[in-house]
Amino acid sequence: MSNEISYEQYASQFLTQLPRGAFLTVKDQGRLNTMTIGWGSIGHIWQRPVIMVMVRQTRYTYQLMEASSDFSVSLPVQGELKSDLAIAGTKSGRDIDKFSECRLTAQNARTISSPVIGECGLVFECQILFKQLMDPEHLNSEIRAKFYGNDDYHVLYFGEITACYSIDQ
Repeated sequence: MSNEISYEQYASQFLTQLPRGAFLTVKDQGRLNTMTIGWGSIGHIWQRPVIMVMVRQTRYTYQLMEASSDFSVSLPVQGELKSDLAIAGTKSGRDIDKFSECRLTAQNARTISSPVIGECGLVFECQILFKQLMDPEHLNSEIRAKFYGNDDYHVLYFGEITACYSIDQ
């Protein structure tokens, strides 16, 4: 059972949970993966509700994001799924099936083809509107030195929030 909600109601929960970890899930044809994200934003751009997520080009998820037109962000209830977030953030979907490893359920989404994580309490479904590789020439030098010493830059994906709902546990 799930309840449709306004994304504005849960924007602060998104921003509070994100540094602790959330699941970014994407599917392209038969390939499915989820990864832990800790950086991103939520807001209103182009007269639409939008979530921006970041994925490094070296990640398996990047391949799927490039081939897909959507993604989901699933937030666990505070403090839950901590070990699963750790696995999804340190292991590659190239090497393991994270859903089996973490015993996570890929549940059908309402408005997109990528699934959501059934064990999470809050879900955002997103349709990709824009993507852009970071240009190091335009990046603050302190941030560049701290987070990109190996030149492994992120691609920013802006997704329109097409559905936001809570999943009853």
